[in-house]
Amino acid sequence: MLGLTTWFTIGTLGMVVGTAMLAYGVTLVPDERNRTLALAAVVPAIAAVAYALMALGFGGLTTADGGTVFVPRYVDWLLTTPIHVAIIALVAGASTGLIARLATLQALTIVFGFVGATLAAPLNWALYLAGGACFAGVVYLLYGDCEALAAGVSDDVAALFRKLRSFVVVLWLVYPVIWLLAPAGIGLMDTETAALVVTYIDVVAKVGFGLIAINDFASMAVATDETADADTTVGDAGVAD
Repeated sequence: MLGLTTWFTIGTLGMVVGTAMLAYGVTLVPDERNRTLALAAVVPAIAAVAYALMALGFGGLTTADGGTVFVPRYVDWLLTTPIHVAIIALVAGASTGLIARLATLQALTIVFGFVGATLAAPLNWALYLAGGACFAGVVYLLYGDCEALAAGVSDDVAALFRKLRSFVVVLWLVYPVIWLLAPAGIGLMDTETAALVVTYIDVVAKVGFGLIAINDFASMAVATDETADADTTVGDAGVAD
């Protein structure tokens, strides 16, 4: 368990540092984007609490086959992954209804994954497939409905939407593979190794997502200001002539 404590402690520190970075980054973007990007900063903050609890030894649940599932981790994912898909949808200009569908499907993905991890075969496999189907629904909406909406926003915003979408989908596809290889699945990966890999992916996914969003929106704001200054300069020159 020393190894688990080490990885969870590293995860806690990574999420705390990431939260501080994103909180500062939010101050660098225009006010109209603050609320959306503040959600991105909340994500690693929630994860920091979850990792701290696991580092202190709380939240371990013995499964039907004698393995261990860490409840705080799934609570973290249940709260944070719907936030990420909601942010992506908001960038594309999605309606409240579409955001709700995305968030619900993503939440169900986590619920099915958690319950499946606690049960023995064959029920665990049935729930694993159910969770996979829900995630497929999330991907379908992101690449279908949200992609159609992205055609109506500026090129810079549409590019950010696609960047965030690809970042999340590619990284999140690693999680079901870990579930499959971990004790909850076929057991080729022990609990400590799974914890190490998940901790690394978690920090990259949660902090990286926020950094991409904040960096791009800050860059857009600078470009807008420079364009406005150039237009003002041209206008002043015209008046002088």
